[in-house]
Formats: sequence, structure tokens, C-alpha cells
Amino acid sequence: MASYKEERVDFLPPGDGAKPAAAAGGSWITRKFPFLATKKGKVITVIVILVIISGGLAGLAALPKGGSGNGGVTETIVDGITSDSHFYGQSPPVYPAPEMPGTGPWADSLAKARSFVANMTLAEKVNITAGASSNTSCPGFVPAVPRLGFPGMCLGDAGNGLRATDFVSSWPSGIHVGASWNKELTQKRGSGMGGEFRTKGVNVLLGPVVGPAGRVVLSGRNWEGFSIDPYLAGQLVSETVTAVQAAGVITSTKHFIGNEQETHRNPSGDIESVSSNIDDQTLHELYLWPFQDAVRAGSGNMMCSYQRVNNSYGCANSKLLNGILKTELGFEGWVVTDWGAQHAGVATALAGLDMMMPGPDRFWGSNLETMIKNGSVPEARLNDMVTRIIATWYHFGQDKAFPRPGIGMPTDLTKAHQIVDARNISSRSTLFDGALEGHVLVKNIRNALPLEKPRMLSIFGYSAKNPDRNTPTGGLSAWTFGTESFNHSEFMGGFFGTADPGGSTPIAQYGTLYSGGGSGATSQGTVISPFDALVQRAYDDTTALFWDFTNGEPPVVPVSDACFVFGNAYATEGADRRGARDDYTDGLVLHVANRCNNTIVILHNAGIRLVDQFIDHPNVTALIFAHLPGEASGKAIVSLLYGDSYPSGKLPYTLAKNESDYPVLGPDRAQGQFLRFPQSNFTEGVFVDYRHFDAKNITPRYEFGFGLGYTTFNYSNLSVQKDSPDATKFAELPSGPIRVGGQTDLWDILVTVTADVRNVGQRDGAEVAQLYLGIPVEGQPVRQLRGFEKVVVNASATTTVKFELTRRDLSVWDVIRQKWRLPRGEYKVEVGGSSRDLPLVSRVVI
Repeated sequence: MASYKEERVDFLPPGDGAKPAAAAGGSWITRKFPFLATKKGKVITVIVILVIISGGLAGLAALPKGGSGNGGVTETIVDGITSDSHFYGQSPPVYPAPEMPGTGPWADSLAKARSFVANMTLAEKVNITAGASSNTSCPGFVPAVPRLGFPGMCLGDAGNGLRATDFVSSWPSGIHVGASWNKELTQKRGSGMGGEFRTKGVNVLLGPVVGPAGRVVLSGRNWEGFSIDPYLAGQLVSETVTAVQAAGVITSTKHFIGNEQETHRNPSGDIESVSSNIDDQTLHELYLWPFQDAVRAGSGNMMCSYQRVNNSYGCANSKLLNGILKTELGFEGWVVTDWGAQHAGVATALAGLDMMMPGPDRFWGSNLETMIKNGSVPEARLNDMVTRIIATWYHFGQDKAFPRPGIGMPTDLTKAHQIVDARNISSRSTLFDGALEGHVLVKNIRNALPLEKPRMLSIFGYSAKNPDRNTPTGGLSAWTFGTESFNHSEFMGGFFGTADPGGSTPIAQYGTLYSGGGSGATSQGTVISPFDALVQRAYDDTTALFWDFTNGEPPVVPVSDACFVFGNAYATEGADRRGARDDYTDGLVLHVANRCNNTIVILHNAGIRLVDQFIDHPNVTALIFAHLPGEASGKAIVSLLYGDSYPSGKLPYTLAKNESDYPVLGPDRAQGQFLRFPQSNFTEGVFVDYRHFDAKNITPRYEFGFGLGYTTFNYSNLSVQKDSPDATKFAELPSGPIRVGGQTDLWDILVTVTADVRNVGQRDGAEVAQLYLGIPVEGQPVRQLRGFEKVVVNASATTTVKFELTRRDLSVWDVIRQKWRLPRGEYKVEVGGSSRDLPLVSRVVI
């Protein structure tokens, strides 16, 4: 009998105490990066690792002896907790794993899949549950079953565009999409990305991201998601999932769930992954909310996360996978691990995991076959794993005219290969509009913007130009991970866990940002930097230009009509950010502002970036948060600066005045008695971002939902109406059957709100009208976003916006009844242009 080693998860009996393998180790690396399987790749890898170690040891020697969410002291405790048994029972057990229900439109796919699986051998079924090597650069590959006509599947990174290949677009990143607040544009982006993935033969798009949600301000992957607000994120993930899958590509919504920091995301040595300890109400009302929207939109795949939740690993947590995802939400698809996130065999199978990646792995493979034969795992569970995978393949029509898996994903772009150009000319307008609308103008005084054919401009800052190279060298290169503008050695140390866990250098000092770093980075082929576009505009207008991208204290020509300062705030997978500001860039801004009376600051920020060190300087006349715009970055910013387009983005987060204003600034770290089992206690509950600022009466620098344009809007004529006089429709608890997304009547529209938006300025513009709800339950936030509509309103014109509030929008999660409960009482309804600019107020009684 083949041997395998287990780790206790939920209430499963503990095994032989074997330590989980670190996610960065061994075979999965060569599966994710096939280049490493070559002789050349191995040589380069050894060199890179030596570089990392040489720097990493120095970093380890300099590690601070502190660290927690907002600072603290890490002590070496000899008598700390040494056994996982200390945590038994913190995550409730939910068994058995429910079989795929096959409701509604999934019924036909389920029938086909069952017929398919019935003809498979045990070995064939086992093979499909784990990744395999391929002659492609697909980071994950499901092996084929040739005799039954199944060609396998390619899984490709990631939610912002297809990574590490050629002839694809660099789309705006999640945070940029969130800042656009534009549902229609989000749908078009999803459609464009889905088309590119399909053309390249990628069956599964490893995205979109709604976890991390953004609880930890300095989390390294916040930029991949849409917003800290669950409603905003939920609306945009729904549009994305629907559009991508309409192209026949399966979405892998990730990372399920509570994956809010990079520090301790994987086990290392004797230290387990961090545990996100979340109470049931907080889980449902905040972190699960956008995942539920993704499930309801039909996401065919969910990726379980690296870290533990209530001290049970996310990919072996039966409460999350069996209880919530597959039962409460009626999820029809399959669950895949994040890469290397499986730490048990029997336990993960019984807890609801369907596929591990990238494979092969010591837990499943031949060991899974042994588990079936000895009865540790029922064959019915294996059949359900494979059925869910194959049914999803059928459901999205990938059995019909789908390109060969990985056809456009060559292993080495520097060698001769077939060109598969996935770009579509019709996407050009979406790429431009997407870049445009994610810019947020937050300061504009003395009519600094828009520009009017200036005579002279001075341009400063490292984030204005392209990096000096864009070389598709593959393997572990900077190009592969989107770190051409960053310190790549430092990135590698963070990604593979050898660097200081305190975080990364705060800026990408070698060029502008189109996306963040890591597996969510985009491939950058045809990209236009701000400097490129400014030079072209200056040439057309005969404007004189001066520039300096390297000097922190550059000479400044005082007669410049305007001085631009381009900076950035970098973030990447594998490391949390070191801070929410950086002295170098702030010093550069102040140096220029002291010498130029019209200093305009543009920050490409992959996360929250504080500005209080310079924002009140009288010569800083404008500030734009440019986020991560994708390939049309330069075209978009110049169009905004010159008034060819109007600013319409709004912040998808709250910008504070001080770091201490946030409830959770940085990541939690191993310390005290939990030195071997890092703990992250979500004791703030749902009070993150603007909910926290409202509850504590803290004045932000710029509030959630804030953004300026080149015109002004007024609000009037608020109307709030119940949709039905039928009292049964307003029953306290939902009674509908569970279908994809949960109980069906959670989506019943109970209240309709309308309001008028008038453009009272001299220019056309677009406004994001926002609705906030005050739910009459003690302990709930003062207000919560429950509606938004982005409308274009011409000068002096008026338009009406409409918001439809569903049962779920009006409900709270009842931890006793385990249902969404509709409270009785008076709800406060507020409508306006941001979370703190809400001129229209009304009430509705339920």
C-alpha cells in the first residue's frame, strides 16, 4: 500500500504529524514555470537562488523583533503552542461533501458528465484531479483522456489579463476597474479578456479576485481586487464572471476566503500559515458577499486560499467548502487549490476539494487511488470531483470548437513558435476607456486642470516613462512577473519566502506601472507611458518640454506653465507593503512644488497611498490617483490632463490622513505563544474602511466614493417606494429553494429608489450616484453602500437614476437561524456623490 501523510483539519483524526510541504517547494514550481524543467532553466534558477540567499541572509539578520497588525513585539517563546490539537473544533465540521446538484441550466451538463465519468477507469479519474506537465507555459494543466475525447484544460494567470505570453493586451487591474465604478465598462473588459484567453487556448481564467478584500491596508495583493466594499466588489465581479464566461472561458474566482495578507501566507519551517479568525456574521456580511455574487453569476470554478480560516487550512476547511460554498450557496462547479495550497490528502478530499494544482503532489496522485481502494475516501467523492470538472467543461461549451489547450502558450518565447494573436481591434476603445475611468482626480485648485495648450512643461519622476526593457525571457524573469520597473531580486525573495516579511521597497523606481507584480501581472507588449503620450502632445502643440526621471532634487524651470511629478506605490504578490507613503517621492513633490507654482502630482498606486506630507502645499494644485491603467496609460492621462476627456473615477477605498486612522494597517505576524501558529483576529468585524471611519467619527483626507470632475452635479427628487403591498414578500426570513448563489428569494426586489442628477456646470461630465443604507439593527454600520449608477450628463441636463434594493441588500446575517434576516424597523436611505456627500435623505419602514 502506498504511503501518504495526513494533517488534521476540522474534526478529522490527526495523522502521523507530518509537516505540510511549503507551497514554494518542489515539483509545482516546474509545472507553473515549465522553463525551469530545462537545463538552462535549472542553471539560471541556481544562480537566482544564490543571489536571493546572499541578500536574504542579510535581510534575516536585520529583521525587526516585532510585528502585528499595527506593530508589536515578537518574542521567542519556548513554552508556546506546539500542536495543532490546541485549535481543534474552531472550524465546525461539515460532512459529507455534497454532490453536484445540477439545477437549472446545469442539468444537461451534469447528465453528460455522469455519462462520461461512468466510462472512466479509476486511474483516469484520479489523474483529472491533479495537474500535470505539458508542452505549454500554462501554469496549470489538467491531463487529457484521449480515448474519451477529453483534450485536457489549460489554466492561465490571471484576472487582469493573460500573463507570460505574447500578442495579448495589458488590461486595467482590479483596483483600476473598481475606481471606475462602471458596470458596463467592467462587462466589456471581461468580454475582451475572455476572448483573448479563449483564442490562446486557455480554458480557465485564474480570476477575478475578490479576496483579499482589502482589510489589511498594506496587503500586497489588494490591487488585484476591485474594492474593500463588498457591494461594489460584488457588482463588478458579477459583471466580470458573466462576460468572461459568455466567451466560453471558465472563471476561477479567488481566493476563497479570508486571504487578507501575504505575510505567513504559506507554511515555512516550523511555522504554519496565518489563520484568519472570522466570526460567522462578519464572514457573511463582508468577505463572503462578493463571492456569493460570483457564484450567482455562474462562476464555474473557485480557488481556495493559502491561509487557514479559524485554524483550518482553506483548501481543507469543510465548513467553508462543503457547508457554505457547496450547500448554502448551491455552487455547481469545482474547487481548485491555489498553487501548492494542499497540505493533506484524505482531509482535503472529504472537505470538498476537487482538484489540486499544479501537481503532481505527494498527497493525491497515486495516493488518492490508494485512498479509494482502502475506503479512506469513498469512490462517490472521487466521482463527484471529476463530475464537477467535466460538467463545467461541458457547461461552457468547451467540448465544441474550443482551441487546443495552450495553443497560444509557448514554453519559450525567445525560440521560434507559432504566433497566435489574441488581440481584437474592437477592444481598443475598452482598453482606453478602462484606463481613463480608473483615474481619480481628488484635488484641482486655481483651474490647474484641464491644460490649455501650455508653452512649457516640466516632467519629473520615475513613473513617467517605460522601464528600460521589456524582454520576454520566461522562467523566473522580471518580465514573467511584471517586475521590470521594480527590484526583481527583492520580488523573488518575497515570492519564495526568503525575504524580510516586513514588506517591499515602496516604489517601482525603474519605470511606470501598468499592473502590480506576481501571478496577477499583465503581459506588456504595446504599452504607452505617460511620457510617450506627453511628448507626442507637446510636439503637436509646439510645447517646450524639460524632464528628469532620476534626480530626487532636480533643477526646476520656474517659468514652466505646469510641472508634473509622476510617482508610484508598488505592490506585489508574495510580500506586504512596508508603508502607505514614501519619503523619497514626497520629498520630490515638495522640492518641485517649492520651485513651481503649478505642480500637478500623478501617482500610479497599487493600493492606498497617503499624501498628507505634501497635499496642503499651496503650489500642489492638482492630484490624480492613476492606479494601474494597463496599456493605454499614457493616452488616458494625457486625454484627461488636456480636457479631451473628463475625469469620472471615484475612490474604491477611503484615504486617511494618518496611518493610525485605519483599523488594520499592516499584516499580523507570528508572535508570543502563537509563534508557530500565526493568528489574525478579525475583531473589527465589518467595521473596515468607511464603516470604521463613520463609526469612530474620523474625518478622512478623501472619503470612499469621492472623486472630482470638470463640472458639478446637484441631486434632487428622491423617491423611495416598496415594490409590493404583499406583506408575505417582506417575511422576516427567505423561504425560496437553494439554487446557484443561494436562496432564490434573496434576489427579490423589495424597494425601488429614484433620484435626479443635474449637471450645473459648464462642461459635460459623468457622475457616480451612490445609495447608502442604514439598517435598523444595533451594531450595524451607520451606512453601507447598496447601489450605484454611473451616468453621463451633459452640461445643464438632468437625468434620473434608479436603484433596486433586494432582500439581501436589506438583510443582516442571523447566526442563530443561519439565514439572511430582514429586520423590522425604519431604514435610512441616503443618496449622493460619495459616502460623505449625501444631500438626499429619506426613510422606508419594513
